[in-house]
Amino acid sequence: MNPFDTATGSNKLYLPDYLTILVSTLLLVGYLIAKEGISVALGLIALPFIALYLVVLFRNPIVGLFTAVALGFVILGIPRYIKGLSVIGVAMDSVLIMTYIALIFNRFYERINWKPARKDVTFLAAIWFGYALLQFINPEAQSKVAWLAGLRGIALYMMLIIPLTLILVDNRKKLDSFILLWMVFSLLVSLKGILQITIGVDRWEQEWLNEGAAATHVLFGKLRVFSFLSDAGNFGANQAYSAVVATIISFSEKSLRKKMFFILVAILGFYGMLLSGTRGAISVPLSAFALYFILKRNKAVMLAGFIMIIGIFVFFKYTSIGNDNQQIRRMRSGFDPNDKSLQVRLANQKRLSSYLASRPFGGGIGHAGVKAQRYLPNAFLSNVATDSWYVMIWAEQGIIGLVLHLFILFYIIAKSGYLIMYKLQDPENKQKMTALTAGMFGIMVASYGNEVFGTHPTGILIYVSMAMMLNSLQFEKEKYENPENQVIYSQ
Repeated sequence: MNPFDTATGSNKLYLPDYLTILVSTLLLVGYLIAKEGISVALGLIALPFIALYLVVLFRNPIVGLFTAVALGFVILGIPRYIKGLSVIGVAMDSVLIMTYIALIFNRFYERINWKPARKDVTFLAAIWFGYALLQFINPEAQSKVAWLAGLRGIALYMMLIIPLTLILVDNRKKLDSFILLWMVFSLLVSLKGILQITIGVDRWEQEWLNEGAAATHVLFGKLRVFSFLSDAGNFGANQAYSAVVATIISFSEKSLRKKMFFILVAILGFYGMLLSGTRGAISVPLSAFALYFILKRNKAVMLAGFIMIIGIFVFFKYTSIGNDNQQIRRMRSGFDPNDKSLQVRLANQKRLSSYLASRPFGGGIGHAGVKAQRYLPNAFLSNVATDSWYVMIWAEQGIIGLVLHLFILFYIIAKSGYLIMYKLQDPENKQKMTALTAGMFGIMVASYGNEVFGTHPTGILIYVSMAMMLNSLQFEKEKYENPENQVIYSQ
């Protein structure tokens, strides 16, 4: 056969077989889009990008971990723009599982070194995850679907993320990449929030407000900014968290360009905290900086820092300066022990105390608070607002679960503080670990007033930080590798 008589490229479209396949494919795609909506069209458009992403992921598994961090910032806001996108709920699970698969295939011809993951923090995560799994047989739990839905944020992501971080983030460059990714998204979150307060919300956000969110996000005619996160409470706490970490890192940053970047992130983060109108968010910087001053082990810095914190407390508690500003006025109400919102929370905790007195293992994961009403609309726990992360843990996993959870968190903070004060020698590394530790402590304190600890993106950032904090000596091996500068790395 003459090769010049053979149909190639676009000429094949003139052949009946190829033309039939093309027309049939287009008709099928058109039918699916017409029946299922825009989500199918977006999925088809995304297919080649997904294929490319998988190639990159299997070559560099750390891309999956960083994808989880980035996804944490947008995953809860996407449903405002794309209705009925049911896959969004399992997107984080899929990314993390695919990262493990990519790690296995990436090192298919060599034995995966799991030794970096054999740390106390992994052991603690496994204990917490095991306790959460046992909640499946909690006799008080009435819905297995509710248990599965609640398991993710409470224990599953912690169990998946910590070992991945220990294995994949093994040098300073990767540590810096994580921090940079975090700060870039924090900056974007701040800028979106500023657009909401200056220009206004877009039509999708307005629709979300009209569907019921306005009851908690528009107070006295003023918008509580939420950016593209789940809600204003999450936005305020996360921006305060990011701002604290950025501020502390900026203190030791030698590059002027990087220092200015971190300062910008910090300023906009604190501004976002105010715009959110989230009263509990103010506890993040107050408690985080208090721990920071202690970890510095410098009497002058400690004294000046605590004077500053006391000054901020006095400003909000005992003065009326700035009451003309709605954001400051709302923040100030968080320091009032007679605040109606606080009294309601204390009343709810009293009701829960009576109910849980005979239930040491709680009422079951996913069974407490407003979120549980979709599974158990008439149950006692689903009709009592928990408001607090710790109250939620207490209600769902009992006093035993709460004590175990608090032990794990304070162990991580204490161990990290010990490494910072007595083991780490490199000032830059020490400052970054101090920032992560102080930031986590701030979120721990703020979680008493809001369920922010396990919410995206804060939960993902916390779990990655936990692994880095307790693996901080690893980041000094590069600098202190010659005999005269050798550091003892045993943990």
